[in-house]
Amino acid sequence: MDAKPLWLRRAEGLPGRRSITSAEHTLVNLVRSQGEATKTDLVSLTEYSRTKVSACIESLLGKGILVTNQSTEYSGGRRARSYRLNEGLGLVAGIQVGATGLEVGIADFSGRIQVHHEEAGAVRDGPIICLSRACSLVEGLLKKNQLEGIPLVGIGMGVPGPVDFAVGTVVSPPIMPGWDRYPIIDTVQQWFPGVNVVVDNDVNVMALGEAALGVAQGIHNLIFVKIGTGIGAGIVCEGDIYRGSSGCAGDIGHICIDKDGPVCPCGNKGCLEKIAAGPAIAERSLAAARSGESPRLLEAYDKNGGMLRAEDVGVAAREGDSVALRVIRESGERVGEVLAALVNFYNPDMIVIGGGVSNLGDILLSSIRQAILGRSLPLATRNLQIVFSSIGGQAGILGGISLALEYAFNAEPVGTAPSRRVERAGATL
Repeated sequence: MDAKPLWLRRAEGLPGRRSITSAEHTLVNLVRSQGEATKTDLVSLTEYSRTKVSACIESLLGKGILVTNQSTEYSGGRRARSYRLNEGLGLVAGIQVGATGLEVGIADFSGRIQVHHEEAGAVRDGPIICLSRACSLVEGLLKKNQLEGIPLVGIGMGVPGPVDFAVGTVVSPPIMPGWDRYPIIDTVQQWFPGVNVVVDNDVNVMALGEAALGVAQGIHNLIFVKIGTGIGAGIVCEGDIYRGSSGCAGDIGHICIDKDGPVCPCGNKGCLEKIAAGPAIAERSLAAARSGESPRLLEAYDKNGGMLRAEDVGVAAREGDSVALRVIRESGERVGEVLAALVNFYNPDMIVIGGGVSNLGDILLSSIRQAILGRSLPLATRNLQIVFSSIGGQAGILGGISLALEYAFNAEPVGTAPSRRVERAGATL
């Protein structure tokens, strides 16, 4: 059976596509992450012989994927020739479909964002409306910024549901009605024929962005936790995204923390995200406000026309409201309890907290940290860093661009190429 993902097999043979081998793919990603590299660099960063590296470079130069640079360093009295990615090769797009928003970014082949746009949107509107809008935005941004003459080579997309990465479809998503096994790749490729389209869970994409450009640069074992409308985790293992056998690794939002708790959209009771995510924080705060415990929160509810949001709870907490502070601490503790089990199991170098609810601030982070440190083994937490994302809302779009660049050519899929730990460490997106 062909081990390549279906989306990758479909891309083969398309007119004008630059096909590369697995070894060439590895070198391309290393050069991309380092900015430039010499043959000596590439030999030292891989297990390939100098002869093999030379052959791959010559092939990539001939295909116009790499171009020759001149290094400022010298070797044996001669200027060492270095190579960099051909920035003019084309463009890639990153698309982040969120529960309540849509974000699009277009970058050149060095990963530099040329244009960026975000707007409100509901994933519950269904795939036809969401994907049409996303593709229209990409098309419109290319035209508006006079980029339509440059070929679009790849699109990386993150969606807020379980993704079967091998085929690029969402499977039984709790908050995405109408998306179950919808042909996302085929739909996007109808707009952009011949363009490689890669789809992954939004938290995996955010983890990739954080590892490429954020606080997790150089971190080989990482858990990225998104706390927003839902809760999920992206796992970086030895420098690569770990997706599991079916693509749904890291779905911690549906770990049961209270068997008698409220019913989650997934159908089970007491899921973490039903108790500790943004909507749950707002619901518990509103219940306390209505009972007379917090006039400040009740005022915010009335001011917003009968709506209380997690961000309103955050504002109240910063003003010293005791109910808001209590609810945020409780939510942080519940998240931390689940993460403590993951720390004992996985022993990561770092946990990064991102997503909209992370804007609640240090009260949330300190509660998460205390729960993890209090419930994890001392050895597992001896060198553990627990921090907020350093790129915040940009993590998803930067991750989508990085994903698009990684799969811009038909090479072997994730899991079959050598580890790309080094490229994460020196990513230049």
